[in-house]
Amino acid sequence: MGIYLNPGNRGFQTILNGKYVDKTGLIDYVNSTVDTPQKLTCFSRPRRFGKSFAAKMLCAYYDRSCDSRPLFEGLEISKKDSFEAHLNKYDVIYLDITWFVSTTDDINQVVRDIQSSILTELREEFSGYVPGSERSLPRAMAAIARKSGRRFIVIIDEWDAIFREAKDQDALQKEYVQLLRGLFKGGMVTDETIAAAYMTGILPIKKYGTESALTDFHEFTMVAPDTLAPYVGFTEQEVRKLCEKYSFDFEKIKHWYDGYSFENLDSVYSPNSVMNAISRGVIRNYWTSSETYESLKSYISMNFDGLKDDIISMLGGNRVRVVVSTFQNDVTSFKNKDDVLTLLIHLGYLGYDAASEKAFIPNQEVADAFADAVREDDWKDVGDLIRQSEELLEATLRGDEEAVADALERVHALNSSVLQYNNEASLSSAIMIAYYTARRIYKIVPEFPQGKGFADLAFLPRKGTDKPAMIIELKYDKDADSAIRQIHENRYDGDLKEYFGNLLLVGINYDKDAKGTNAKRHRCVIERV
Repeated sequence: MGIYLNPGNRGFQTILNGKYVDKTGLIDYVNSTVDTPQKLTCFSRPRRFGKSFAAKMLCAYYDRSCDSRPLFEGLEISKKDSFEAHLNKYDVIYLDITWFVSTTDDINQVVRDIQSSILTELREEFSGYVPGSERSLPRAMAAIARKSGRRFIVIIDEWDAIFREAKDQDALQKEYVQLLRGLFKGGMVTDETIAAAYMTGILPIKKYGTESALTDFHEFTMVAPDTLAPYVGFTEQEVRKLCEKYSFDFEKIKHWYDGYSFENLDSVYSPNSVMNAISRGVIRNYWTSSETYESLKSYISMNFDGLKDDIISMLGGNRVRVVVSTFQNDVTSFKNKDDVLTLLIHLGYLGYDAASEKAFIPNQEVADAFADAVREDDWKDVGDLIRQSEELLEATLRGDEEAVADALERVHALNSSVLQYNNEASLSSAIMIAYYTARRIYKIVPEFPQGKGFADLAFLPRKGTDKPAMIIELKYDKDADSAIRQIHENRYDGDLKEYFGNLLLVGINYDKDAKGTNAKRHRCVIERV
């Protein structure tokens, strides 16, 4: 048992000692790829989405140096037909690239460090198989497989760390890619040496132009997780079971951490956040950190046409179209706003709907990260509105019609090139940003526009709050009273019926063609039902 060669099952044992959610079904998928043309798997997903847990689980299952049967008994994989066929049958090489990057004295030597470290252990395990002069890891592994008949399963955690940590060092990146190509380039030597490989990281495999650097890998990403979607994060069923087991409020968990979705799976949760909330007994932002906050701020501040517009629109609850195919899968090669938004999808800051090809802010936890990132520099105007949103909510709840009208007038005038006047989706975004703080205690439900009314939103109080429900209707070229009348005529049914007796109706109107001091002047009427 070594550090890199056959590291054993202690890592997975430690995971099982905690509040483990059974993700061993992933093993069955990898088993199905062993000794097939699909045997090279790259599964990328954001930080703190369980990548390292999966890598340690796979090590424990395949590593021939230990007996892991007791660890997997009763788990999903133990009920699969493939369980016995591959359990503890292979020599495993496990690499945590982040560990190598963080412990080297000279990052330019990291690829050589990786090879020399593994070669040392290979020589100890397979004495006489690897000449002392050999410096190539792929050639050494091929020689061992040929002479011993034993083949390897290679598991690489944080495979993309070099691209993220040495993002401007092209020579180092190319040296690293050459090592990976030597290990995994399809052909007779690879088939004789590698039974299967599993790489995980944040970024998909780097592209040079339109070609992947490692063409033989089968990729699963945040844009297209396909059959591995259940292993991206926690499913709703898994979160419900956790909440039942540990007596935690599921609705609170759902509001803060749900929101990622894929073509074949709705409601995917951030695992780290869910586990922290249940373990600590407190709902808060666990996934974001100073590092991720700073990177988010730098990415959304890039000067690409339309980027700021799209961020503001998503802060307002809308979805924006994104072309994901041009992204080069690194953190430097940005050509347009689509590349930036695609990176944010892979980092977990945005969700992605492949059917509509649109991105969105997935949940309250991530929305708060965006709110923090827009509090300064070129975003100061948006940040000021978010800061003022608590005052607007309080003014609405106490029925201060003049304060509400003034506040919505300011947000409506935020930037006429972004939040276009008389545009339904933009005005809806404007109100959602103006009432940003309300998301913490309300479920905000957009309504369909009718006639000259739009940006019509229902605010439904979440469980545990005594605040009244609200419905807000914004109109133009009429009057605020007519907005209230329309609410009375059309909205006394459905989700709002249970709130009769504790309901605020908020009507806003402005004259879109007014001139001078009355230009786009807003007026408000608030009625308590």
